[in-house]
Amino acid sequence: MSDLSHSSIPRGFRFGAAKAGLKASGKTDFALIVADAPASAAAAFTSNRVIAAPLLIGKEHLSATGGKVRVVAINAGNANCAAGEVGIAAARATCAGIAEVFKCRVEEVFPSSTGIIGVPLPAEKLVSALPDLAELLGEEPAHFQEAAEAILTTDTVEKTAYARVVRSGSDGQVREVRIAAFGKGSGMIHPQLVPHATMLVYILTDAAIEPGDLSGYLRPAVELSFNRISVDGDTSTNDTVLLLASGAGGVSIGPGDAAFATALNEVCTSMARQIVADGEGISHVVELRIDGAANDADALRVAKAIAHSPLVKTAWAGCDPNWGRLAAAIGYSGAQIDPDRFEINFGDLPVCRNGGRAQNFDEAAAHAYLSQREFSISIRLNQGTGSCVFWTTDLTTQYIHINADYST
Repeated sequence: MSDLSHSSIPRGFRFGAAKAGLKASGKTDFALIVADAPASAAAAFTSNRVIAAPLLIGKEHLSATGGKVRVVAINAGNANCAAGEVGIAAARATCAGIAEVFKCRVEEVFPSSTGIIGVPLPAEKLVSALPDLAELLGEEPAHFQEAAEAILTTDTVEKTAYARVVRSGSDGQVREVRIAAFGKGSGMIHPQLVPHATMLVYILTDAAIEPGDLSGYLRPAVELSFNRISVDGDTSTNDTVLLLASGAGGVSIGPGDAAFATALNEVCTSMARQIVADGEGISHVVELRIDGAANDADALRVAKAIAHSPLVKTAWAGCDPNWGRLAAAIGYSGAQIDPDRFEINFGDLPVCRNGGRAQNFDEAAAHAYLSQREFSISIRLNQGTGSCVFWTTDLTTQYIHINADYST
């Protein structure tokens, strides 16, 4: 899913990255995605009520164009959030500079930012970098990779994913629809995205899809992927998922295309899991499988209660099979439960039965199982047919070090 070749890159887009001087490291910190023609767009944004300036402008621009985007501008090193009117002005100035360079409407520019909150964004640095960056754009995998790397903050690796769907083109010939994505996220990860870390994800396809139909594909894909992950339980002010369709592949897709929906879900899930796997300071990735809940919402309540419990997460960090902490989280989750009926497994190992310690619970085997980098915990509530799968991490002292020193 994450090895890119030229045939993986959706047609109709160019990519590039430059050093605008926002990152103290001096690394690239400004990336562009440029569509050859205005692309159909659908987006999901953070549910945090403190919203970064680029998200406000991005929503405004999508509304003004009816869901069309020509240029996506992403800067790292500064979130452009909690900066008041200065932040709004900086986002507008960046978009205006891009519109001038690429000869498009200002409203066709979609801005994104990630980095420290509460510091004014020096838009002049981004605008100054534009002429040279425009000359560096290309459609090769290397250009795509450069853009993916430029938007990273505390991430340790870039995140990319792709998929293909075979369809008949408008001329009757069999053609390949390409989907590719890149993104970032490591800490401040508990996205609660709604239609209309910071986690930023950009998904591209060369299919021709109307904006309304595109939104119909994005909403369920987001719900089962990005809304099913958590590193630290914090919802960022800048979380954004943007889906663009260029139409350059010569294949039109309407609503209800199961194969395209499946491929998009695969890309989103891959990106979500890569973000969790690169969580700040983590030593374990945990898959929670909740079954037998009264409904799906209750299953999600249990998963989130467990994923956000410092006691549970620190036990995972120590490979400690302290399942009682899981039981406590289940109990306060707000889900409908019967304390005498739920079951817990660590992988295939029975841990809890009928609300109490399983008779054949093997503590040493459970400790060894939790010592793996990745493991799965299954919980059955025996209340109904609700279920969910959720991905999360442990909580380590390294996470504390990273975030205690983030701005200094």
